[in-house]
Amino acid sequence: MKIRTLLLLFLAALMSGCGLFGGGGRGESSRTTGWEYNAEETGNIPYISGYEQEPGPGLVFIQGGTFTMGRVEEDVMYRWDNHPRRVTVASFYMDETEVSNQDYREYIHWLGRVYPGDRQKLNAALPDTTLWRSELAYNEPYVNNYFRHPAYTDYPVVGVTWEQAEAYCDWRTDRVNEQILVSRRILQHDNTQSGENVFTTDTYLTGLYDGTAGDRPQESPDGTSRRVRWEDGLMLPNYRLPTEAEWEYAAYGLIGNTDGELLTDRRIYPWNGAYLREDRRKQKGRMKANFVRGRGDMMGMAGALNDNADISAPVFSYDPNDYGLYCMAGNVNEWVADVYRPLSFLDVDEFQPFRGNVVTEYRRGPDGGYVRDQYGKLVQDTIADYRNYLDGSSNSQLIEGVDWVAEEGRSTEDMYIQDDRPGYFSSLISDEVRVYKGGSWKDRPYWLVPGTRRYLEQTRAQNDLGFRCAMTRVGSPEGF
Repeated sequence: MKIRTLLLLFLAALMSGCGLFGGGGRGESSRTTGWEYNAEETGNIPYISGYEQEPGPGLVFIQGGTFTMGRVEEDVMYRWDNHPRRVTVASFYMDETEVSNQDYREYIHWLGRVYPGDRQKLNAALPDTTLWRSELAYNEPYVNNYFRHPAYTDYPVVGVTWEQAEAYCDWRTDRVNEQILVSRRILQHDNTQSGENVFTTDTYLTGLYDGTAGDRPQESPDGTSRRVRWEDGLMLPNYRLPTEAEWEYAAYGLIGNTDGELLTDRRIYPWNGAYLREDRRKQKGRMKANFVRGRGDMMGMAGALNDNADISAPVFSYDPNDYGLYCMAGNVNEWVADVYRPLSFLDVDEFQPFRGNVVTEYRRGPDGGYVRDQYGKLVQDTIADYRNYLDGSSNSQLIEGVDWVAEEGRSTEDMYIQDDRPGYFSSLISDEVRVYKGGSWKDRPYWLVPGTRRYLEQTRAQNDLGFRCAMTRVGSPEGF
């Protein structure tokens, strides 16, 4: 009798702990049907409870939150394009440093190896080192040395356009995800890949990447095998340029200035206080960033080179901010993802503000299959373009004396005067103009303030303009 009672109690405990069908709240069976996860009956759909994203190489976790974005001191440029507004930024990841010459050389080397006969492809990716030239300065050594000489290996890459920075982010995404699959022995590294058969995250997920004969597909518990899918959570989201809001939020690093939900000190720079020099005893008087102190003073006097940088400095120079990010003020300016508009502070979402959304979908051929270009990338068609959202409407008229409402089809080019005739005014604002931030080695302290903003055509570059990458965090803001 006692044995029977004990057996009944054991079965009751087993059923209450595992559920009638062995699933329970977070078990191995579906709470919908009772069938086991990761099995043929449920389509081998993986069930991953408590997934925690691993940061990609070079990235630092940036815990999101609310902050006041925009101007924190006098608008000396009188552009009135940066009024303070409170927004919320989701958690994300960001490069610890600016992308260095060494980082970018890896990209150039890969292009040369995979597309050896395509000089046009390689030239399109190379930084423009001729931007170091100046009519009244002896900068020719930088033209020849800055990008390639080992003395500048750890210096930030400059002379890259916004479009080149975007292409680097795409390449980095694919190489990191390829390495993840190779390290898990799901793929064998194929250093002969070329032409259309080049690994990209998209072509692998859509089944278009051929791989090699030694590839080992993902194995399911029922003994079947298949390719890794996005639902497996093995591959990382895209590397990309940070939005303006993300960049500014990360630069301030206000995580060190909070008491509970109270912000104790709002910052002007990525550090506390209004001073640009160190006040710690051992480093007292040393500059906190790489910038121009005054006319003709790039680095101080011999024997006391204050910021120790005539042009840019290595990417790990100076102290990081409270997020662990280096050179978020000075050294080189940095591209961000946003399309520039002077009225950004008016037409802004409170959560994840960003102007520049372009919605695309993969093109399919007559047979229903995906279409690839000559470099193996999936061709995408634009189905919605929000870069000039609200521009050209009756709510955004800037040109006086025009019956704006009566005419349809107004666009950004109509709103901001575009006139190529010699001697006539033409605005620089268009859908191809992007924001950059941070200040540089040849900027005054005003531009070191994270809230300041400038803009440039996305096809142009400067010898003090680089970039760093970001990555979206999936799931909760900090984990449960």
